Amino acid sequence: MRRWLDRSLKRKLSFLMLVSIGIPLLSFGIFSYQIASSVTEEKAKQSGFGLLTQMRTNMELMVQDVENMSIFLIGQRDVQQYLSDTQWDALRPTIIIGFLTNLAFSKPYIAEITIESARDLPSLSNTSIVSSGMPGWPGPKDTEPGNRPKWWTPLYKNQTTIGEKDVISLVRPIRSVNTFAHLGSLTISLDQKVIADTLRKSNISEGGSVLLVNEQGNIIAGPGVEWLNRPLSEWMPGMSGITGTSGSFNVGQGDDRNTVLYDTVPGVDWKLVGIMPYKNFREQNRYVLLLTAAAVAIAVVLVASLVIFFVQRVTKPLLMLTRFLKDTDPEEPMKALPVTSADEVGQLMRSYNRLSDRIERLTEQVKLNEARKKETDMLALQAQIHPHFLYNTLSSVHWMALMSQDMKIAEMVGHLSDFLRFSLNKGAEYCEVQQEVAHAEHYAAIQAVRYPDKFDIEFVVDPDIRQKPVLKLLLQPLIENALIHGIQKQREKGSIRVYAQRMGTELTFMVEDTGIGIEPDKLNEIRAALSAADEPVVPGSYGLRNVHRRLQLHYGSEAGLHIRSIVGEGTVITFMIPIVERAGTA
Repeated sequence: MRRWLDRSLKRKLSFLMLVSIGIPLLSFGIFSYQIASSVTEEKAKQSGFGLLTQMRTNMELMVQDVENMSIFLIGQRDVQQYLSDTQWDALRPTIIIGFLTNLAFSKPYIAEITIESARDLPSLSNTSIVSSGMPGWPGPKDTEPGNRPKWWTPLYKNQTTIGEKDVISLVRPIRSVNTFAHLGSLTISLDQKVIADTLRKSNISEGGSVLLVNEQGNIIAGPGVEWLNRPLSEWMPGMSGITGTSGSFNVGQGDDRNTVLYDTVPGVDWKLVGIMPYKNFREQNRYVLLLTAAAVAIAVVLVASLVIFFVQRVTKPLLMLTRFLKDTDPEEPMKALPVTSADEVGQLMRSYNRLSDRIERLTEQVKLNEARKKETDMLALQAQIHPHFLYNTLSSVHWMALMSQDMKIAEMVGHLSDFLRFSLNKGAEYCEVQQEVAHAEHYAAIQAVRYPDKFDIEFVVDPDIRQKPVLKLLLQPLIENALIHGIQKQREKGSIRVYAQRMGTELTFMVEDTGIGIEPDKLNEIRAALSAADEPVVPGSYGLRNVHRRLQLHYGSEAGLHIRSIVGEGTVITFMIPIVERAGTA
């Protein structure tokens, strides 16, 4: 037996662990099993009900917050004026959308807020909804929209430009605060994912879970998306309908038995349902805790005595290896270790000897690589000469044009020189807003010379954001796209407008053109190509996809491009980025 153990360190440690831990833990397990059968479930139920009460309060506050928010929005002055005024004010929708965006951003559980007009005015929302699965009004079909009370929808899906979301919405009519006439409707949607994340963090018990069930008995938040909108009885067979505002009952038999706790969220008749495996109740008994403490104390004494005795024998060869390595001079070649055993320690010594040979070879390789690196650095230094040569050449052409009083060529060469200098400047990724705008202006000036009387361009930039940092080379590809694919494909002269302004904690950029617009089918293809990494690139959208990917890479998935276009009228491309501290600028 001893000879068998000496050949393997793993066998030694396994034997020691079995002897020193197995004996006390076996006694501990026997006593624990005998006592655990008498554990009560009342403490576990009280703890579970306390957790459900806390979660119910949180849900109630969330629902009440949405209710209060809806009342505030209905009476908000800009909303009332937008829905009731007969004269169109182009600025007011932008103000309302910005307000809705900030309001939704401040509440992580709000997915979207939408205001719809009864007079066929454009809907206003903080996000772009491609398609909505909202169910229809559940009340009598002959009830006029203005006479319908507020109501909470079942769980449904909204398809937005950034993906699909499961939401639960509060819908209520909007009436005039002066005449009480029906003006439209307000929809505030809760993000089901946020609610589900809250439930998953509940930790009601080990192996347990918490679900949220609507008044029809369907799961609207719970353990997995595959169970959404399905009856609770399918998730746990044998569970009958839940009646009353709160209570508890058992489901199943033996070790598979579960205790079900439920509580009702006031105002919406949703029920929080907690599932607690019955086997977890055994851990709540105070007698088990006392016996565990006594057993652990005995186990610690036994383990300490056994480990001290056996580890001294196991660590002896390791101590020899440590002393050998301590006496080794790191400046000298590594010496070979004498191998004295066949177990893991002996194998470690053999591996050390092989490693020392490998280190010697790697040392020589590093020296060779350093020499190659110096050669590469010299080549890189030579490569840097070419941009400077280009700048100097363009500067010479610029001065020659000035000397010849050819101001058109001088101006175009000057713009080209500044354009290339900004694009290639030291590989910097960020610049100030004013530098990005200046770069776009250089590009527009060059194109104005190439295509005279073909387009006008205007830059509207908020002076307060001119020194804010931004990822560079964003505006020029959008202007190029507007010029090539919008303005140049029509006979008449077009115009391009570039806007940059601050909205709350974000910078908003918009490039608007009066070109030919984009066909709906092609627009859908471009949007799909932007939102999916594996989609093929649509011809004509290479620059857009490049800008879209760079925005998402540096600012997150919410910062991508948003495209709106009407055939024959033009195209609008916008993106929003957060205001950050100053980054390395060009």
